[in-house]
Amino acid sequence: MRFGCNGVNWSTAWRIARRELSARFRGLRLLLACLFLGVGALAAIGSLTKAINEGLAAKGRQILGGDVQITVWQRPISAEERAALARYGRLSDGQRLQAMASNGDTTAPVQLKAVDALWPMVGRLELADGRHVGAPAAGTAWIARGAAERLGIKPGDSFTIAGKPLRVGGIIAVEPDGLGEGFALGPTVIVPMGFPDGAGLTAPGAMYRSRLRMDCAGTCDAAAIADGLAKRFPENGLDIRTRDKASPGTETFIARMGDFLVLVGLAALLIAGIGIGGGTASYLEARRGVIATLKVMGATSGDIARIYVLQIATAAAVGALAGLIAGVAVLPLVVKALAGVLPVVDGFVLAPWALARAALWGLLVALVFAAGPLLAARTYPAMALLRARVAPVSGRQSWRWVGAGLAGIIALAFLGDGSARTTAIFLGGAAGAFVLLSALGWGLARMAAHLPSPRSPILRLALSNIHRPGNQTARLVTALGFGLTAFVVLAVVQTSLDANIAARVPQKAPDYFAIDLQPGDEAGFRATVAGAAPGAKVRTVPTLRGAILAYGPAGAQTRVADMKDIPEDAWQLKGERGLTFAQDVPEGNVITDGAWWPRDYQGEPLVSVDEKLAKSTGLKVGDSVTVGLLGVERTAKVASLRRIDWDSFGFNYVLVFSPNALAGAPFKLAATISLSDKREHGLLRALTRAYPTASVVEVGPLLRDARGLLGQMSAAILSAAGVAVLAGVAVLLGAIAAARASRAYDNTILRVLGAGQRQLLGLLLAEYGVLAGLLALVALVLGTGLGWLIVVELFSFDFLPSWTYVLGVLGGGLALVLAFALGGSLPLLRTRPAEALREL
Repeated sequence: MRFGCNGVNWSTAWRIARRELSARFRGLRLLLACLFLGVGALAAIGSLTKAINEGLAAKGRQILGGDVQITVWQRPISAEERAALARYGRLSDGQRLQAMASNGDTTAPVQLKAVDALWPMVGRLELADGRHVGAPAAGTAWIARGAAERLGIKPGDSFTIAGKPLRVGGIIAVEPDGLGEGFALGPTVIVPMGFPDGAGLTAPGAMYRSRLRMDCAGTCDAAAIADGLAKRFPENGLDIRTRDKASPGTETFIARMGDFLVLVGLAALLIAGIGIGGGTASYLEARRGVIATLKVMGATSGDIARIYVLQIATAAAVGALAGLIAGVAVLPLVVKALAGVLPVVDGFVLAPWALARAALWGLLVALVFAAGPLLAARTYPAMALLRARVAPVSGRQSWRWVGAGLAGIIALAFLGDGSARTTAIFLGGAAGAFVLLSALGWGLARMAAHLPSPRSPILRLALSNIHRPGNQTARLVTALGFGLTAFVVLAVVQTSLDANIAARVPQKAPDYFAIDLQPGDEAGFRATVAGAAPGAKVRTVPTLRGAILAYGPAGAQTRVADMKDIPEDAWQLKGERGLTFAQDVPEGNVITDGAWWPRDYQGEPLVSVDEKLAKSTGLKVGDSVTVGLLGVERTAKVASLRRIDWDSFGFNYVLVFSPNALAGAPFKLAATISLSDKREHGLLRALTRAYPTASVVEVGPLLRDARGLLGQMSAAILSAAGVAVLAGVAVLLGAIAAARASRAYDNTILRVLGAGQRQLLGLLLAEYGVLAGLLALVALVLGTGLGWLIVVELFSFDFLPSWTYVLGVLGGGLALVLAFALGGSLPLLRTRPAEALREL
């Protein structure tokens, strides 16, 4: 092969590159592994997000049960509201409420769903026997499998709700609008419209919801209709949903999880980029002789760049392609697992933009992190390469391609569907971490050069290895820093999620909740509880539903209907909320500002407000709050602010009024029951017989379900985060492998001078121990900060890490680093000096 004065063309460069490139990509496997992990994660995440979003779009009408839905509490839909919606399409009525179902002595809480003859307007209800049906006939009910199992009944059997008999017409297999129903305190029982009224379950003050759905076959502008209804009935307490926002809670969760998963994939790719840089440098170092030979034969710097850019690009393309294939291949398994939980579109889903973005990200990251070693190698003089062992090469480098690659990575990040704020925080944090670790590596080398020499020869050599020419300190600091940080982030997120599960779903809680008790039933209710479960503690509160219509200084209130955007932390302003009144400060509440009203107060209507709501809205003592109750406005002066113990799992209300403020409003009682004796007592049966229209819910199963749900979410988050940790492990291995190549010469010289294996091992452990110990402190700070962003800013949980566990994981990471260093260097320790000298 001869090189001309103007170098070789790309075709010739590829022929040289292909001959040298190993079919097994020997020397470039770290680059392949890193790109495979990062690109595969991003491909799977992007495809899954598209599958879910397409599922939401395709099934939006089915999830909602129509194109537009309005919901109100504790009253039927008014004639005026009905007429406003009827002009756009056909209407279907429905009701939803909590109830108790009984079969002999067996009782179970159920979610009662009353539907009219047009239901379901969209989709079909499928029964376990394969039938597709609509609304049940009079005296018949479709019941969920969970209700059948709890009550011990099957199709054809009878049971009662509120003392009214019903026959099981079939077991529900697929409920078309089930996802849009939201959280339920029991399995579903579908009954014909009119049954709740006939059973006395919708008496004044009862906690039920009326729903009206409109179907225009998808031809109407649902968003415009919803806006028109909101403007026409701003104070009616309407909860309005459209087919595009059929399940807001699900969409919010998916959006946040999507943001998190994309950032996890990008983080894995960026962390892997460090491994790519280290692997490329190690690969080019191993080809030092080949590059020098090519230069002596007349190869120009451009020739060297073309040859090795082609090799690196080939490996990068293979790694990225393998990642894309793996990401797409794993999607059907994930879709199958989520099919019963989220509205994932059926069949095979290809997300061209997501796949292209994942591949582009991978290639750009490879370009950015491999550019440094490649640019340095192309400018090395031939003689400098031949004597690089004793005189490390250096050369001027052009970084314009690196800048272009970084710009591309940033642009692709912001071209996604995620939150721009979250993306900016992540990119800023990643850039800050790189700068910090790079500066730390440079600073450690400079500091080591000026420290006094230790007496121990091992420590003296370890210290000199940190700052000597050709040292690997900067590369090791960056790689070890990011690897250890990944461990800390995972530990912080895991323990915070576990602590939130424990705090939000407490171990100690009331044993039963009861709702929809008549005010005059309190004495009898307490007597029934005392007779069935002596020693039980009963707490009752009056309960109503209402919406906050306005708040602020008297005469200058802010109307909620006029607000364009309601802050996320002021969720209490959205729709109707539970209200109550009380003579005394509620249990578990603490007054933080103002004062409570005296007993039997008869003055100006007063209200006590949650301090968090006050902070988010600017409310203060002396201001006023206006609420809507069944179409009637009531205004009260803010007398105090309260700190609420939300973790008590008891009755907690954002607004507590003085009794006179809500005088005349229909209400019912809710109660909690805490048992002193957990043995079988028959309390549930006794209460169901005595108060058939009330609903009594056993808390134990709810706690288990809540813990299970949060535990599944925690496992999903941690599994996704594990991709970044795997990338961190790969980077650690790559950094240690790259450093091992540079130590072959040093170890050989030390062995010739008489150093034993034990001394070389001590030197290795001392050097890595010093670096890893210092970096552990940096990783603790960085990992804690990133963990806080994930837990608090992204998932809105409390930051509750277990520092004992975090420090234990960090210690395990340090042990892993030393184990990798030892394992990777054992071949060097066993090499005989004569053999090593022949290879230099």
